[in-house]
Amino acid sequence: MNTTIQMPESKKKVPVAEKDDAMNLQKEMINANYMDLAMAHSQGRKVAATFVPGNLNELLMCFNLARSLPETNALQNGMRKKSGKMIMDAERDGQSEDVCTYVKADLGAMMGGEIGPTGEPLPKPDILLLSYTGCFTFMKWFELIRHKYGCETVMLHVPYQSEGRIQPNMREYVVKQLKETVIPTLERISGIKFDIDRLRQYMRESAKAEEDLVQVLQSAKNRPSPIDGYFGAVYYIGPIFTAFRGTTQATDYYRMLRAEIEQRVREGRGPMTPEGEMKDEKYRLIVEGPPNWTSFRDFWKMFYDEGAVVVSSTYAKVGGLYDFGFRHDPENPLESLADYCLGCYTNLNMPSRIDMICKYIEEYQADGLLINSIKSCNSFSAGQLLILREVEKRTGKPAAFIETDLVDPRYFSGANVKNRLESYFQMIKQKRTTGIGEHAPKVIPITLN
Repeated sequence: MNTTIQMPESKKKVPVAEKDDAMNLQKEMINANYMDLAMAHSQGRKVAATFVPGNLNELLMCFNLARSLPETNALQNGMRKKSGKMIMDAERDGQSEDVCTYVKADLGAMMGGEIGPTGEPLPKPDILLLSYTGCFTFMKWFELIRHKYGCETVMLHVPYQSEGRIQPNMREYVVKQLKETVIPTLERISGIKFDIDRLRQYMRESAKAEEDLVQVLQSAKNRPSPIDGYFGAVYYIGPIFTAFRGTTQATDYYRMLRAEIEQRVREGRGPMTPEGEMKDEKYRLIVEGPPNWTSFRDFWKMFYDEGAVVVSSTYAKVGGLYDFGFRHDPENPLESLADYCLGCYTNLNMPSRIDMICKYIEEYQADGLLINSIKSCNSFSAGQLLILREVEKRTGKPAAFIETDLVDPRYFSGANVKNRLESYFQMIKQKRTTGIGEHAPKVIPITLN
């Protein structure tokens, strides 16, 4: 499967990143959604913009709305090395250096002519649907978009899980908003009457896909792990966290993905990386925080070159905590939408996040925790040092702390990050052989200028 791009003789052949079949298929699905968005208005369809955590994809499909996700647009531009100029354009237009770089990449893209990551035009949204799930930036982001486009905004306010569980009154509050505000607004904008049976059918598909995704993510409990639960998982979660949850396409995709990964388990194979299969698993890590998208491949290489595989990550759960039992329930569709929004990772309190990471370290037999603190993302980064200290204390496993950013290439120092990671792997190796430092501080801070 190792292919090359044919270049003129004066130039060297550039190796193409190796991907498994599921990775290639999800790329095709994401690209197809951008084509769908580009054609929506010409086909008489309205467009909804929404976010990944707590998105109501099944509900939006009930109104034949094309779905655009600004976070996904920004990260796709980041992976394609397009976001740097967009961010600087937004800063020249008055945005602060400390504003979330997803936001600045999105605003910069608007200033540059509304062209999406694949080169297709991004349509003006007809409705902004904001499910507030723990990130205040979302509200400001849509305020800026609404100011630019003059389109309508509908907000679904989701209570924060301050006590670590969903209370009945919280669920009732969200359902009341769905019935009285969100659904009537979507009916008016789309001109389509809400059909709850249609929503139920989409949820049946969601539940099937969610079950298969959980089996894929939990396959990392095997040795060797057949997947990377951070870098590889961003491909696997793409369809279900964005515009495909509830579709038969997603059901088929996750059925195929599960079969592919189960075959890897039977054959005792490691995860696929951009340079082929990882053969020698030396370190098993849990990672907290999103990845860096502008140097994604270089970042990943720092891990697989050292034989380090991420067996589980909190970022792979930002669009749903399915591995803790949640499934969309067609018998209680509106209540199920409420529970989904309430249960997103960014809506959990700090003790719940710590419990979750400790559980992963134990169940996946991980060697330690790595925190990638994102400079411009308060939603993830706030409290991460507390998380690190508490996880170390409870598990006795070493932890490391690095800092990059989402889609701003100025905040990725490859040499510094690589040095810190190598030091961390040495720490893990030392702990295995000597047990020295079990109760000593193991924080490896890094601040990039």
